[in-house]
Amino acid sequence: MADSIALPQSQPLSIFRRAAQILPGLVLLASVGYAGKFLERTVATYGKAHHLTLPNIEYVLWAILLGLLISNTAGLPAAFKPGVATYEFWLKAGIVLLGSRFLLGDVLKLGCISLLLVAIEITLSLLFMTALGRAFGLKPKLTTLLAVGSSICGVSAIIATKGAIDADDEDSSFAIAAILALGAIALFIFPVVGHWLGMSDQAYGLWAGLGIDNTAEVTAAGALYSDAAAKVAVLAKTARNAMIGFVVLGYALYWARKEGTEGVGNKAAFLWKKFPKFVLGFLIISAVATAHVFSKDQLTSLANLSRWAFLLTFAGVGLRTNFVEMRKQGLRPFVVGALGEVVIAVLTLGLVFGADHFLR
Repeated sequence: MADSIALPQSQPLSIFRRAAQILPGLVLLASVGYAGKFLERTVATYGKAHHLTLPNIEYVLWAILLGLLISNTAGLPAAFKPGVATYEFWLKAGIVLLGSRFLLGDVLKLGCISLLLVAIEITLSLLFMTALGRAFGLKPKLTTLLAVGSSICGVSAIIATKGAIDADDEDSSFAIAAILALGAIALFIFPVVGHWLGMSDQAYGLWAGLGIDNTAEVTAAGALYSDAAAKVAVLAKTARNAMIGFVVLGYALYWARKEGTEGVGNKAAFLWKKFPKFVLGFLIISAVATAHVFSKDQLTSLANLSRWAFLLTFAGVGLRTNFVEMRKQGLRPFVVGALGEVVIAVLTLGLVFGADHFLR
């Protein structure tokens, strides 16, 4: 009789189990993010009260630095990792909500010249990273992952490409480690170089959007410069992200043909599967805001929600970056990635300066 009684509790239990798994890491993200905000306010208040000129370190950098400190000293216990991994979700949610701050007219302000620079950056980055990987004798699929990660959108592109070309887990780990480490370094270097060169908000934002790989680092690097620069950086990065489906499809077809596998059947379905949906969310929210559906107070609330989502994102960037683990991945992928990032950064900087007359 007892065997005939089966309560359908597996699904609710799995939901609660998943929530319990991510809760510790989520609390850690929120704590680190809020601590970054608290430090920003405390330093500013202390400087004002004592008439001191202190560096204006924004909460995004404080959150990343605190995350790096925890990750590279105490380390990140396994119980916190599932929740910390949700930082990618908060990144995408933040970008979708950020659409409320971009009227479509603002998107069009990126202009044909900027969109042309995006296309040039993607093409040259793919060609250069492929040639560099071959010159250093990296495995072909690892070279592909590094090329796509450097030219499109970092970790997201690597993950999408890994499944499309059936790359080894080891190859994707190498590529992701290299991109994360180099993205963290670029986050600190780009604002310094931008201020040193006296770049305008638009020029710097475009450079950050073209020259940095991960969307989280692009957003943070833009925010560290100015709010206006962050807007341009996100727009340029969004244009790069939108190309992920087409580039991944091209590589999937190439490797399918090379290895004699079945390859991609329905190309439209493949593109839809690989296309970053948060880009569509960003555009939809932007279109709704352009149509004046939201009130001024609602737009303010959405913008604040976006900032809180980014706060969790930036904390996650620091917590997920462990320099000891990076060293274990080997040197050659990092050398290739580092050389590639430096060349791409200089190349995109030259492109932005060359087009600066047309961008004004």
